[in-house]
Amino acid sequence: MVLALRTVADVPEGLHGPLYGAVGCQVAMSGITTWDGSRFARAWGTHWVEMRDVAHHTVWAEKPTTRALHALRKLVTSKAVTTEAVTIRQVERERWSSSELANEVPPGHAVAALSSVRGERAVPLLVDLHA
Repeated sequence: MVLALRTVADVPEGLHGPLYGAVGCQVAMSGITTWDGSRFARAWGTHWVEMRDVAHHTVWAEKPTTRALHALRKLVTSKAVTTEAVTIRQVERERWSSSELANEVPPGHAVAALSSVRGERAVPLLVDLHA
């Protein structure tokens, strides 16, 4: 029945939660709307990812000789002397966001979340339907 739906909006609003909770296998095909994608994203939950932010800061020298060396280096390389500040943090993100489901799933592919007969769920994965 679910595969016969053009969009989840064809189901009454009050049944959306039970529908996503009761269905063992969920598949989002390419071309899904962001509205339907947000429902899949909520059903698939979130996970923790490591974010790495790199910032480049210009070095300001205190001593005149160091300033002169930095100026010479900038003249030769056309780049200022910089340092790199790296920040690593844990961030909770959706497994697949509604935007990713709507815009980044290529044609002929789908994102599928399967479950076993015992109810154990696998994480949603991008699947090539041509293979």
